[in-house]
Amino acid sequence: MKVRMNPELSVIIPNWNGKHFLQECLDSLKEQTYPHFETLLVDNGSTDGSVAYVRQRYGEFVRIIQNEINLGFAGGTNAGIRNAKGTYIVLLNNDTWADPFWLEELAKATEGPPSVGMWGSKIYSYYHRDRIEAVGELIYWDGLCRAKGQFEFDRGQYNQIEEIFFPPGCGAMFRREVFDQIGLFDEDFFAYADDAEIGIRARLAGWKALLVPKAILYHKNSGTGGQHSPFKAFYVERNRFWITVKYFPLPLLLLAPFFTLWRFLFQAYGALTHQGAAGKFTQTYSSWHLIGVLFRAYGSGLWGFPNMWKKRRELKKFRKVSFEEIVGWFYRFGISAKEISLRE
Repeated sequence: MKVRMNPELSVIIPNWNGKHFLQECLDSLKEQTYPHFETLLVDNGSTDGSVAYVRQRYGEFVRIIQNEINLGFAGGTNAGIRNAKGTYIVLLNNDTWADPFWLEELAKATEGPPSVGMWGSKIYSYYHRDRIEAVGELIYWDGLCRAKGQFEFDRGQYNQIEEIFFPPGCGAMFRREVFDQIGLFDEDFFAYADDAEIGIRARLAGWKALLVPKAILYHKNSGTGGQHSPFKAFYVERNRFWITVKYFPLPLLLLAPFFTLWRFLFQAYGALTHQGAAGKFTQTYSSWHLIGVLFRAYGSGLWGFPNMWKKRRELKKFRKVSFEEIVGWFYRFGISAKEISLRE
């Protein structure tokens, strides 16, 4: 099927010491059937020779943007967006392999309703090709998010275009107009939950998101940060707290700590029985290590509370959705404490 609009896409790949991932990722982009795109590699101060390798192997196919220090996924992505030429911004993790029709299917999706400003890929596990990693994101009542469809066997249950809450940052596409309206990624988040932060912000401005099931990626989950590492646990917990402060209406913000305590009960059970993310964490680290990570996360979260509250007040200028619509998100795209804590 021929794409009628031929929109220009900018594919942005943040990279930090990911040289061992780059050949497979970039080679898959060179095999794309859709020709109207540019590739930007944003290097966050890598010391593994990533920049020299890409420059030598890929030449003008990849435009390299070099940051002197590691600005995280959020800062790296923002540097890419500022330098991108496309009318659509496509985010891609460096630890992925893209199906040859990936960009073509995303480009086709732009012909849909103008209210849609975000699109998500159908993401599979790189190591288990029949297992889904993400077809959008779900949200719990305390702001913690989890991939929709994660670890499910693909039985065709997500083969239709459907509305999702927001797309995972691993393979998301945005209208540039979205960033022009609501701003770029919040660099205080650094890594993890930054896709939730921008997705919820876009939702508050009235933008919708769709799953594009024929836009297929394979992902080596948390290849850079580690799937069950203290690094990831810290940023996931701290940043979900900041999401509640920054975006939750006051009644939901006041209720969020009770939902967090309820979730902690399930996660404590998971740590003891080696189920869920907490269980996987305690297979490598101690339970006390996990508790220490949580204390650090909330210490950092409370330290940043005034800054997030200030940003919260600034959102009023583009917020378009009602309180009732926001509550409706948790029913349409919600996940339970048990499922988010214990599901493998």
